[in-house]
Amino acid sequence: MAAQFLSTEALIDALADASFDRPPALVSNAHVTGLGVARALDAHDVPVIALDRAGDGAGGGDGGADASGAGDPGGNADAVRHDGLAPPSDAVDFAGAVTYPLDDLDGFREDVEAVVDAAGTEAVAFGCMDEWALAYAEADPDGVRLPFSGVDTLDDVLNKSELYATCEALGVPYPETYRLAETADAATRKADATVEEAAAALGFPLVVKPELKRDFEEAFGTNVIEVADRDELADVVAAASDEGIAVMAQKRVEVATGRDHSLASYVPPSGTDDALAVVGNAAVRYPQQFGTSCLVEMADEPAIEERALAVLDDADYHGISEAEFVYDADRDEFLLLDVNTRPWKWIGMPVAAGANLPMAAYAAVTDATYESSGTEPTRWVFLRDYLSLLAGDDAFWDQLSPADWRRLVSGAFEREGDLTTGAYRPSDPGPAAKLFETEFVDREYYCAC
Repeated sequence: MAAQFLSTEALIDALADASFDRPPALVSNAHVTGLGVARALDAHDVPVIALDRAGDGAGGGDGGADASGAGDPGGNADAVRHDGLAPPSDAVDFAGAVTYPLDDLDGFREDVEAVVDAAGTEAVAFGCMDEWALAYAEADPDGVRLPFSGVDTLDDVLNKSELYATCEALGVPYPETYRLAETADAATRKADATVEEAAAALGFPLVVKPELKRDFEEAFGTNVIEVADRDELADVVAAASDEGIAVMAQKRVEVATGRDHSLASYVPPSGTDDALAVVGNAAVRYPQQFGTSCLVEMADEPAIEERALAVLDDADYHGISEAEFVYDADRDEFLLLDVNTRPWKWIGMPVAAGANLPMAAYAAVTDATYESSGTEPTRWVFLRDYLSLLAGDDAFWDQLSPADWRRLVSGAFEREGDLTTGAYRPSDPGPAAKLFETEFVDREYYCAC
């Protein structure tokens, strides 16, 4: 495992003293999703370098290390604070800070190129949040291989206006949505309605979403805003217009709790006919209605797989992705909500099921080989959130069996049964121990995933 989460300079020094017999993987960010990717690659002996922003928001250069070396329990001044769960894992060989790409893309490129140069070999990038995946594609650092499509294709898939136009053309159901005339100057497609027309058609409450969420998240701190009336809608749209951000008004879907499904897939450059994919059902979220997944079960939903792959094929996208569908009880059908062109929180579920998406992606751009031998029904649980839900929501009933809990407590789930976990593994205790360390102090990682 990585002994500490190092400053950029210290990481470069450490890599210069190392040797690699194959291209290492650069995994960013370094929390739950990055941990899942690292474990998936480590299972095939791929070396992993976890790169992230430092815990105090500093990134490149000295990584925000303080004079006391407070980032490391041993007082190592080369270490910086980092609250993500991936670095303590035995699956991570090195971990350290780089410039956060949303703060300085050129600085990010320079840091990554310095990391690769110190490693003495090319590396394979795995961006585990939108900003990291897009940064690797947009910055295009020398010596970094991308196991996914280039930035133009990523932008097309992540652009919700383009995504919903594709759904319309392919007959894939999606939530009723209107591109707003008031932000048309920043839009990539022609407006469908004014604010007043959209409000009349959709009613309230409704949700406001951006075409591209990066700038919207920076301006508003979220990627979706629910509004209760015309005044709130007008205020949000006016603020988006002032920021030069195109937004859309979308019907608030009455989501059936526990019915969300996603296609987890790796599409190789050869196309969707050769895709490796499983469908997962987010059976439990925390918080329940709109939180992140904490219990996911493999599901048999051929229509979801067919529709998601059709969208990816139309976009000519290759790489790892999650296509998210919600079940609309009023329409009695699944609606495509979003496509994430990167790994996500429960990436460990398809891996445990027999579809190692990160390894398939790695093999596609290196001399390594990988072929799935088939998949088996699998469940994934993130215990921190699942236990919080059990403890704090009297209406929630435990969906794990007594046998599941015995296997979890004993560690036998790693050898038998159909359950895997997001962080806790007795054979790799560092991430769970780090979670205990940070859970009861007044700080938290900057993302739930």
